[in-house]
Amino acid sequence: MFVKAVIATLAFAIVMATVNSAFAETSLTPINSSIGLEKTEVPFSAPKNNKLPWGFVEGKIANPVEGHPVIIQIFKNGDPVHFAQTDVKEDGSYEYKFRVRDVSGSKITKIFDGDYIVKIFKVVYLPAGSTSV
Repeated sequence: MFVKAVIATLAFAIVMATVNSAFAETSLTPINSSIGLEKTEVPFSAPKNNKLPWGFVEGKIANPVEGHPVIIQIFKNGDPVHFAQTDVKEDGSYEYKFRVRDVSGSKITKIFDGDYIVKIFKVVYLPAGSTSV
């Protein structure tokens, strides 16, 4: 039973930080001559019949700037609904887990329901040859 729950949770997981994703839009704004703010936007949908409690944002940054967390913002119809930050590990990976559905006894609360846009902000070193601000 536990293995099925883990597999189901992983199947529902939101793996949004992959820049090569067909659904992601990414932009890079220089902060100074060596670092910039990389923003990735991806869609997230919590279906009406969702039975799983968790979603997560994860990824790996190839060129992270040490000491800068990843900022995650979730919007519904342009309105902010959830903001968070998570640290970047030494290998450049990060993960943020969030509750999508809560069950307390017989009471079910849908924390996320419907379609959202997730914005992920990372401070990165600019590619060689980039122009400064």
